[in-house]
Amino acid sequence: MQHVLETVGQVCPFPLVEAKKAMETLPVGDELKIDFDCTQATEAIPEWAAENGYPVTHFDRVGDASWTITVQKA
Repeated sequence: MQHVLETVGQVCPFPLVEAKKAMETLPVGDELKIDFDCTQATEAIPEWAAENGYPVTHFDRVGDASWTITVQKA
């Protein structure tokens, strides 16, 4: 199942902080789709995912200054 975390408009590090909180509540195998517009999170979120063994299943730029990344809880 995919869950969506909308953090557009939040400054760093809040997209990552919110992603960590949301990921704790998900069952193994579910995905968290994070929508954000904080440039620093383009590096911070994938690094956090890799450090925690969460595969990134999708990462894309949306418009001029927004991104979406999908991380799976493994």
